Amino acid sequence: FLFSMAANVLEEDSMEQDIESPVTIHQPKLPKQAREDLPKNISKECAKRKIQRYVRKDGKCNVHHGNVRETYRYLTDIFTTLVDLKWRFNLLIFVMVYTVTWLFFGMIWWLIAYMRGDMDHIGDSTWTPCVSNLNGFVSAFLFSIETETTIGYGYRVITDKCPEGIILLLVQSVLGSIVNAFMVGCMFVKISQPKKRAETLVFSTNAVISMRDGKLCLMFRVGDLRNSHIVEASIRAKLIKSKQTKEGEFIPLNQTDINVGYYTGDDRLFLVSPLIISHEINQQSPFWEISKAQLPKEELEIVVILEGMVEATGMTCQARSSYITSEILWGYRFTPVLTLEDGFYEVDYNSFHETYETNTPAYSAKELAEMASRAELPLTWSVSSKLDQHAELETEEEEKNQEDQNERNGDVANLENESKV
Repeated sequence: FLFSMAANVLEEDSMEQDIESPVTIHQPKLPKQAREDLPKNISKECAKRKIQRYVRKDGKCNVHHGNVRETYRYLTDIFTTLVDLKWRFNLLIFVMVYTVTWLFFGMIWWLIAYMRGDMDHIGDSTWTPCVSNLNGFVSAFLFSIETETTIGYGYRVITDKCPEGIILLLVQSVLGSIVNAFMVGCMFVKISQPKKRAETLVFSTNAVISMRDGKLCLMFRVGDLRNSHIVEASIRAKLIKSKQTKEGEFIPLNQTDINVGYYTGDDRLFLVSPLIISHEINQQSPFWEISKAQLPKEELEIVVILEGMVEATGMTCQARSSYITSEILWGYRFTPVLTLEDGFYEVDYNSFHETYETNTPAYSAKELAEMASRAELPLTWSVSSKLDQHAELETEEEEKNQEDQNERNGDVANLENESKV
């Protein structure tokens, strides 16, 4: 019963609806008459417009699993099922398991005493009961608690004249140890879950696009609020966008990898101070053909995943966040947060999410590459034309020299003939 209730509660928790993030729409400053002439329906529709996220800003996935008929699979992994439950349900099951086992064995102790006739010889010093000083169900329940928790106050004790009681004592001791190990282990794992450590890993509110080393880059910032570090930290990013193949197949929420330094090793982080993660927009990037004017029209989402091991416990930790198109700022950079003080570096987390505007072209990376190639073409043409002209001049000079040589040879031949005559 308890296991089935746990499975039902877990399924209800997974079906709980998440709150969608509304889009902040900045209305332009217009004259009063122009504002009055605007249709009111449009403004209401814009106010009600919401963005459907795949991953929320706090890292929770906005996906609900519906029509799951094979609920027995939750019971095959009952330990993980109990760990995934909310605290209120976990504590409820914790209390109910102990209470039910105490009541169950207390009922059996009372039945043994009743079947042996111990209830009819209460106060008889010549009668040897199964359990001394057991005079009702309440005392049997208290004796069950003392036996399973190994308290042993010494007032109610089992005697050697009750073999069935001895067997029950052994059974309750073994089962009580199993229940204690299972429930205490479940509570310990739930308390030390690494996802609590992920709450101190922060991502910048916005992502930015600007020039870095002469290349257009998409950047976001990550940081760790604790002094204990994340060991073997690594960062990944994925683009969530619907896609239609050449064959006409529609793939909703297609996942595309965004290179954040996989080939260069920059995706492996030494996360001691906040770091800016950069994605170079090149021909392999999904943002290759997206310009500043086209970006707000795109329906996409960038999911960033930070993984690593907790230094204190050695358990793997994962933190997630996402950026939609309205949270990607074109032509901005992050404000520096690291300053050098007297003998140490100080991080100002008040400026962690702040950005400032910078001079960035509004063209896509593809258009910038085409313009750069066009700027190089005239130079190539001029060099080649100069080389051709130089070659033509050399051929002309050679032809003139040849003609001069022929003329000189003709003059010499004429002189020789005249001399012979």
